Amino acid sequence: MSQPTSSITSRARVRDVLPTLFLGWRAPGNLNSLTDVPGVLVHTQSIHRPAKHNPNRPASVINTGVTTILPRRDWFDNACYSAIFSFNGSGELTGSHWINETGLLNSPIVLTNSLSVGSAYNGIYQYALREYADKETGLADWFLLPVVGETYDGFMNDIGAMVITPEMIVDGIDNASDERVREGNTGGGTGMMTMGFKAGTGSASRLVDALVRGEKKQFVVGCLVQSNFGKARDLRFGSVPLGRLFQKENDTRLMENQEQGLDMAERKKDGSIIVVLATDAPLHPTQLGRLVKRATVGVARTGGWGSNSSGDVFIAFSTASKVPREPLLPKDITRNQALFTATVEQNVDVVQDTTINGLFEAAAETVEESILNALCMAESMEGPKGVTVDAIDLERLKKAVAQYGGGG
Repeated sequence: MSQPTSSITSRARVRDVLPTLFLGWRAPGNLNSLTDVPGVLVHTQSIHRPAKHNPNRPASVINTGVTTILPRRDWFDNACYSAIFSFNGSGELTGSHWINETGLLNSPIVLTNSLSVGSAYNGIYQYALREYADKETGLADWFLLPVVGETYDGFMNDIGAMVITPEMIVDGIDNASDERVREGNTGGGTGMMTMGFKAGTGSASRLVDALVRGEKKQFVVGCLVQSNFGKARDLRFGSVPLGRLFQKENDTRLMENQEQGLDMAERKKDGSIIVVLATDAPLHPTQLGRLVKRATVGVARTGGWGSNSSGDVFIAFSTASKVPREPLLPKDITRNQALFTATVEQNVDVVQDTTINGLFEAAAETVEESILNALCMAESMEGPKGVTVDAIDLERLKKAVAQYGGGG
């Protein structure tokens, strides 16, 4: 895929930009990324095409992509416990009903733009058919509901061109890795904006102390966001009300856009955010349901409040337990009989609820930092009709935070 013309090396993550900014009590993992959670794999693909690429659509500018998250490499055969939460439901996360019903995630999580959900859905099926259809007949005798989330990138991308293909999703599943997630104008977040600035994909992680039968260990909570929400006036970095400070400075860039008839404050008032939380802590679906609700705290800390037209949809999963798709059957029980034979094959560890606070705290912190990373790593972008959305000015950001007292 083609890459942005400007260098991503000019951008930096929030911890590098603002080393004294208070981002929570807990230390990040080695990569400070969703992929710090053992077994979790991620792949991002971005498409950037200038208007001249498509003479039949002279206003067409393509800035979009796909993010593919594998809860584990063998996601088809072994489910993770999972839960979802809709802070505000003006958005899509396919497969949600089945996760609510069973508490099981048996699919990759693919994030893209609003009009590409179908292609992503088909891509997961294409991969599953290639790998798991009957080798002799080609028939699929299994059940799978793909999990696909979306946010709207139609201001920075000719979303109606529908350039995402199922083959891209197959490629994403094939090539997902445990490297640090690429942030900013990447993956499904390529064309997204947040609170008046260019944003997109962001990630972070936290370490949580644990006792497992008396042995000291650490669990990881990781997060990935596709961030595309909020009003500019509400933006916060730590304790710094950055949106209000910038508003007082009479941002000339926003004024220019308004003079062009592009009211940026109005045009970027809502949007959506998809949050993916992962952990290797052994949590059952009810506990994951409690954990995933804490994503709202991280969103709120950055200035989000869940407007009526915002799709704020969150999913969490735990990699601690492997839940087999099918039990191992004795020779005297058929597959049909097994459907009516309650089968127990594994012991499942569970965190004690009275000790779960560290995980809740980590979830809120990772979501907050992931959003700020998306903002700091994103680059300015031009979309259809010459509309430009600026990345947040990192020098201006540092100056504002320093003048306010460091944000500690």
